[in-house]
Amino acid sequence: MKKTLNDYKEVIKKLPIKDKYTKEELLTEDFLIDKDNNIEIYYAPHNEYFNKKAKIFIIGITPGFQQMSTAIATARRELEHNKDLDDIQYKCKVAARFSGSLRKNIISMLDDLKLNEIMNIDSVGELFGEKDYLLHTVSLIPYPVFVKKENYSGHTPKLIKNKFLMKYVCDNFIDEFKRLEEPENVLLIPLGKAVEEVLIKLQEEEIIGENQILLNFPHPSGANVNRVKVFEEHKEYMKDFIKRKLG
Repeated sequence: MKKTLNDYKEVIKKLPIKDKYTKEELLTEDFLIDKDNNIEIYYAPHNEYFNKKAKIFIIGITPGFQQMSTAIATARRELEHNKDLDDIQYKCKVAARFSGSLRKNIISMLDDLKLNEIMNIDSVGELFGEKDYLLHTVSLIPYPVFVKKENYSGHTPKLIKNKFLMKYVCDNFIDEFKRLEEPENVLLIPLGKAVEEVLIKLQEEEIIGENQILLNFPHPSGANVNRVKVFEEHKEYMKDFIKRKLG
């Protein structure tokens, strides 16, 4: 059963109000959901708001620590005066979804692919603002995952071959995808190969339809040294795919 803000609001209220936290403050037993050897899954109120009308689905692997810290900091401030948990969950999503340089790179790359023109907006940045009724951001694993206390990248261990982690994909992401009003018409944008591999597997299992996945979109992290090279190599294909899907 999915963990929510209602389960953790009292724990969050014990934290000091601040803009960001350290790993020592958040990677604790109070927030630990599950573990398997050196893989640990922690709670964050990052993936609880759901936009069933979305036309664009941007999919990461798991929230990183920066997103975890931002989401919990947002929840902590809001819980001080706001009793509406649905509203708090939405505000956590808005604040934390691919926050920082990751969001900036995603916007720049998708604008370069002319997604903004297809959507009749000035920039994809609007999807993270006033036009966010068109967007849903999601993680295959809804909670932050760490390996030896470091952000999990999807490769060590390999996500698609790890039963412990894939259970969370099956129990959460698939259900979320099926809850969309028109899942067959949504453009799926996987961030990197680890996510892409899982989506292709779900397509082979006929959970996801044909021609929905934007293939070869590199992970937008600045730490991905091949990001620009891979993006340029597949840029024209991706532009054509988006135009065929949404144009």
